Amino acid sequence: MKCSIFVPSHITGFFQIIDNPNPVKKGSRGAGVVMDKGVITTLKSSRKDEKITVKINGKIDRLPDSITQKTIELIQQKFSLDSGFKIEHEVQVPIGCGFGTSAACALGTSLGLSHLFNLPFNHNKAAEIAHNAEVILGTGLGDLIAETCGGIVLRIKEGPPGFGKLNQIITEPLYVIAHTNGDMDTSSIIQNPVHQKRINQTGSGMLKSLLKEPRPEKFMSLSRQFAEKTSLMNKEIKEMVDLLDDETIGASMAMLGNTAFALSKTPDSSIENPIVGKIDFCGSRFREI
Repeated sequence: MKCSIFVPSHITGFFQIIDNPNPVKKGSRGAGVVMDKGVITTLKSSRKDEKITVKINGKIDRLPDSITQKTIELIQQKFSLDSGFKIEHEVQVPIGCGFGTSAACALGTSLGLSHLFNLPFNHNKAAEIAHNAEVILGTGLGDLIAETCGGIVLRIKEGPPGFGKLNQIITEPLYVIAHTNGDMDTSSIIQNPVHQKRINQTGSGMLKSLLKEPRPEKFMSLSRQFAEKTSLMNKEIKEMVDLLDDETIGASMAMLGNTAFALSKTPDSSIENPIVGKIDFCGSRFREI
């Protein structure tokens, strides 16, 4: 048996960390945009005596604490899976650069295993497992719930689908243009008390401001303010943001990654080797194979 799931990427513009010892109640509030390039996860069952194998872009994932392995572990704590299986992630955007790829891999894995083994999970429960894996490893806080629905997403309440709450900005189809200068260790930021305080002080009132004026331009403006006030944006990214800002309806830094991103009415940009996609309005879904 075989199945395939597409989970779009998600770029956070600004956020506020909500801490809680219960992973379901831990997460972030804020806003971000979902893009139609993401992660395709393909799962195939194999013989019971075969090992579980995970590949990312064709290479075997040997890390015992990877997001996919943690998701599998959380599912195996609840159910005995009666055969081996293979998981392949095709990641269409840079990993560790603020595109929410860890959440996308976790969600694709959880949804796929739920289908492959006919587990008694509804969509929200499968998403909760993936969210918990993210929170436990510190790889993300709010990407997952946004990736389930698509659009320009306002995360009103932290947590996975079923606990968290969100809304969306009404918008025409827009292009997402991005350029990355490398990865960033998300856990080193969101688990650092100094960064947490600065992030929460800066992001606390931004969601209310965006709810009063829910427009793409306002979202990008607030995101730029957040990047500057938290001092997370380095000189190289600022130069890229300034360039994109002149060519689009607004540009900022992806949270959290060394990546500049912008929303635009056209796919055109003067930056070299841009990542260009469109806003994804559908969210995670199964693919025909």
